[in-house]
Amino acid sequence: MAKEKVENGNTEAQEAAPKKKKGKFLIIIIALVVLLGGAAGAYFLFLNKPKEGQKVETSSKTHEVAGVNFSLEPFVVNLVDAGGTKYLKVSIQIELSDAKLMEKAKNRTPQLRDAIITLLTSKTSDELITAEGKILIKDEIKQRANQILGEGTVLNVYLTDFVMQ
Repeated sequence: MAKEKVENGNTEAQEAAPKKKKGKFLIIIIALVVLLGGAAGAYFLFLNKPKEGQKVETSSKTHEVAGVNFSLEPFVVNLVDAGGTKYLKVSIQIELSDAKLMEKAKNRTPQLRDAIITLLTSKTSDELITAEGKILIKDEIKQRANQILGEGTVLNVYLTDFVMQ
């Protein structure tokens, strides 16, 4: 029995030595990783600054050009329906490519309204009731507005109110 205790004590001492070595090794590895991470962070923070003559590149493709919205008075028009008289009330906002074009759009409002009224009164309620019909009418309004204000002036057309009766 005494031999077993001595042998057990010996094996415990032998097992403790490798555990201490593994623990020290693990601490050294963690310290190296932290040190390298800190060095990399310091490099990017302090040493990797652009020089005075060097331009910092920014991606202009990610920034979309935000236009300015030009609101038109609501339109109330008769639709061309064979079955009876249908009315459409629609409010439209036109997104212009530049704020400088706002004055030009204000001056050309009668021409814009005339083109839109002519377009709307040529449609039936069946054409306008679907989502595809609304997209199509927006594209046609955009095309006509660009003819009046100049190509590339109108970025988008928004239907802010749409009631058919």
